[in-house]
Amino acid sequence: MEAPERVRIDKWLWAARFFKTRSLAAQAVEGGRVQLNDQRTRPAKDVKPGDELRIAIGELEWIVVVRALSDRRGPAPEARMLYEETDPSRERREVALQRRRDHAEPAFGMQGRPTKRDRRAMKRFIGE
Repeated sequence: MEAPERVRIDKWLWAARFFKTRSLAAQAVEGGRVQLNDQRTRPAKDVKPGDELRIAIGELEWIVVVRALSDRRGPAPEARMLYEETDPSRERREVALQRRRDHAEPAFGMQGRPTKRDRRAMKRFIGE
């Protein structure tokens, strides 16, 4: 199959597997979490090879250069061929992921409602 000449940015983000659905990709573009060549854009804007995208998803940020176009969502190995992540972006993302692994969420071990014993301990702690 032949690669398309023009692809909407929301469709490309979906095909490159940054977002699960096109509507989520469009919402991210509308919300300013995706920038095309360091400028806000709209979901209908076309991307072309060589464009730089800054994509923020949660606390992580990717800076990628568009290498190929696709308007179809394929397997993950094919999706990775559509872009190339810059080295500084990859390093920052790996540091953020390592930081997240090192510092566990304080409430990670808690499950469900506190028990009667837990409530008594909380009351003693806050001084009731």
